[in-house]
Amino acid sequence: MVLQKIFRAVIMGPPGSGKGTVSARITKSFGLKHISSGDILRGNINAKTGFPRTVFQAEALDDAYSVDTVINLNVPFQTIKQRLTSRWTHLPSGRVYNIDFNPPKVPGFDDVTEEPLVQRDDDTPETVTRRLRAYETQTEPVLEYYRCKGVLQTFSGTETNKIWPHIEAFLHRKLFSINQKVA
Repeated sequence: MVLQKIFRAVIMGPPGSGKGTVSARITKSFGLKHISSGDILRGNINAKTGFPRTVFQAEALDDAYSVDTVINLNVPFQTIKQRLTSRWTHLPSGRVYNIDFNPPKVPGFDDVTEEPLVQRDDDTPETVTRRLRAYETQTEPVLEYYRCKGVLQTFSGTETNKIWPHIEAFLHRKLFSINQKVA
C-alpha cells in the first residue's frame, strides 16, 4: 500500500514574475498536477487571474482547501516592466516572444506563420506600471496573511532560471518532510 498526501501550493508574484514558468517546472520536476485555484473557485467567488488577490479570497481558499505552502516570487518591478514591455505575441497561436531574450527570427513577425506580432494592451509601459502598483497594494495584505500562518516562502531574483534552483530545493525538502509524516 502506497500512502500519498495531496500537496497544495499557491504561487504568488506580480504579473510577469514567472508564475507560469515556475508552475510548469514544478509539474514537470515533481510529477504534480497543476490546478488553478482561480479556476476552482472562480464559480463561487468573483475572482480573476492572480487568485487569491485579497485576504477574503485567501481565507475562502483556506476554507475550501488546506494550503501546504505559498511560493512568493519577488522580482523587482523594473525587471518585470522591462520584461513585459518587450513582449510581443502571435495572437492566433499564443506564441510569445521577447525582444530582449527570445526574439523572433524576423522582428515583428511570428517564426512559424510569418504573421505580424502584436503587443497586448496590458503590456504597454503605462498599463504595466498601473498593474504592478495595483498588485502591490492588493497583495501585500495577502502575503502578510500567509506569513502569519507560517506557510509563506519568498524567492527573490531577476531571472526565473536563477530563482528556480532555490524553489526546487525548497520543494524537495518540503515534500520529503511531508512524505516522512505520511509514512
